[in-house]
Amino acid sequence: MLLALVPLLVIPLAASEPNPRGWLERVPPREHTQKSPIRRKAGAVAQGRNTFRVHCAQCHGENAQGSDRAPALTTTRVQHHATEGDLHWLLINGNRERGMPAWAKLGDLQIWQVVTYMRSLR
Repeated sequence: MLLALVPLLVIPLAASEPNPRGWLERVPPREHTQKSPIRRKAGAVAQGRNTFRVHCAQCHGENAQGSDRAPALTTTRVQHHATEGDLHWLLINGNRERGMPAWAKLGDLQIWQVVTYMRSLR
């Protein structure tokens, strides 16, 4: 009888596991393949760092190391699995399930600068 109950207990636990790819699966293919138009421009990393410190560091930490409020941005998932286009899409749209606001109001240039800064953390 006990063996018959085990699947009933395990299946709900597996279904509640967070998706390891999460927001990455919601990025449209067209956005996923975008490349930063400023990734090689002088000053882009410094400008992105400044914007990051004003708008992102309070949750993600001064050096993007993460905090109790938001994840680190130096992880393999962010640095190697996510494309520049994925990061751009996330900054524009946010991730409300995790409490991250949309940052579209910053404008495209500043968003690409933040993406460029995030990539410099590799």
